[in-house]
Amino acid sequence: MITARSLTKKYDGFTALDNVSFGFDDGEIFGIIGHNGAGKTTLLKIISGLVTPSSGELFINDTDVIKNPAALKEHLGYLPEESRLYETMTAEDYLMFFGEIYGLSPQEIRIRTSQLFAALSLEPEGKKIGEFSKGMKRKTAIARSLIHDPSFLVYDEATSGLDPMTSRFIADYLRRLKGEGKTIVLSAHNLYQVEAICDKVMILRRGQVVAFGNMHQLREQFGSLTYTIFFSVDDPAKLIGHSKTYRQEEGLFVCDAKDMGELNECTGLIGEAGGKVEKIESRYPSLEEMLLKIGK
Repeated sequence: MITARSLTKKYDGFTALDNVSFGFDDGEIFGIIGHNGAGKTTLLKIISGLVTPSSGELFINDTDVIKNPAALKEHLGYLPEESRLYETMTAEDYLMFFGEIYGLSPQEIRIRTSQLFAALSLEPEGKKIGEFSKGMKRKTAIARSLIHDPSFLVYDEATSGLDPMTSRFIADYLRRLKGEGKTIVLSAHNLYQVEAICDKVMILRRGQVVAFGNMHQLREQFGSLTYTIFFSVDDPAKLIGHSKTYRQEEGLFVCDAKDMGELNECTGLIGEAGGKVEKIESRYPSLEEMLLKIGK
């Protein structure tokens, strides 16, 4: 269980985090989103024990991380937004170096390295890290964060700047890590991925929490179910003059309805015009729409 109470961080009069509180369970993926400057990275560094808050409390499995940050380190895997790697090393030597820091034996490091290379589809082939593609460098950084088999992961923009295939691979890999029982805290600009893999999401705005919960709770907070009606009609001119607006997509006419009342109105008007409803799709607001609604 991870619990934060009234976390606040100030830098020379600037408040980066303001009274932030939240909680989530072990074995969950917890997403933190917000516009640039919202306080995401500051919060991740506090959770990782890298930055001390000005005030507030943070407990991870009954460990007071603020009073005893060292107690977290052996169980923590941290991935910063920028992968600063030792580019003159090979990936094997790089993981050996960090494995030794964590007190692993050479045999343990070789086994873990082989397992991680296979899991991440990483084939370094003896090349130096400086010769890697951006995706390979990110996978190497992820492998480094996992070399000591931590139970708690903090990832800052794990897929930032990667091509869609690599980005999706890493998102799927995070799901696998959750399936292995790991607890993951992450920030990401790819809101579709956050929506797809996170058990709970927190939205920050100017250092404050404006929303927190699972996707169902967030959708209920930011808007109800809406509907999109796809229909065909022989004489589109019969639709002119009604209060509802229509558009064309992929050979069909489309009408949007914000509630059941508008849905009934749209289908009624379509029937009066001699049209046929082909399908109706329902949807909740996306995280991107929620962020736009919150504003900067």
